[in-house]
Formats: sequence, structure tokens, C-alpha cells
Amino acid sequence: MNIGLIAHDSKKKLMQNFCIAYRGILNKHDLYATGTTGRLIEEVTNLTVYKYLAGHLGGEQQLGLQIETNSLDMVIFLRDPLTPRQHEPDVANIFKLCDVHNIPLATNLATAELLIKALERGDLEWREITR
Repeated sequence: MNIGLIAHDSKKKLMQNFCIAYRGILNKHDLYATGTTGRLIEEVTNLTVYKYLAGHLGGEQQLGLQIETNSLDMVIFLRDPLTPRQHEPDVANIFKLCDVHNIPLATNLATAELLIKALERGDLEWREITR
């Protein structure tokens, strides 16, 4: 499965800890991330992450293109809803594209853990049929 990983600055440490905790599951899949998030995940987990540009420099748009072409099977986007962003339209586009293409999306730790456990159980294998 192809998994997209994005984290706003205030959530990057949380994303690192999430990836450490679920390294055993994540290492069986292809990971794609915005630049800084991907680098930080690799530093603490030794997982291989395909990195795009930093989110605000176009990385969210690059991941959006992957979603638009139905190339991602799930997205974990740990976001900070309390801090306004200049690239907020790119963030909203990620959500819209996941909805349009029926791609599971987690925007907080609780939902991310539900998705990763579903992935481990094989509950997301239907994505291989739709891809």
C-alpha cells in the first residue's frame, strides 16, 4: 500500500513518535511525505520515505497529484487546526481529493491509529482493487 504522510510544524514530533510506534507496520508499505516530515521520519525510524518538496513549497500539491491519480491508498495528515496557514487552499485540496477519490484520511492521532490498525488487519485491501 502507498501511504501519504504530512504533518504541520507543531505536529512533526507527534508524527515521528507515531512512526516509531508503528514502524513494524509501516515498513511493509511505501511511504510518501512532504520534505521536512519525510526527513524527520527517516531520522528516527530508518524507514525509507519518498520525499517531495516541503509542504509550503509545493509538497502538498505534489501529494495532491498522487491522490488525484489514485496512487495513494491512505493519507495521514497530522494538522494543526488552530494555526492559520498561507497555503490553506492546498490543505483543503488534500481533504477534497481524498473525499473525491475515496481515500482514507486521518487528520489526528486517534484516527491515524485506527487507520494503521485497519491496515495491519488487512481492512484496506479493497484499495488494491480500486487502484
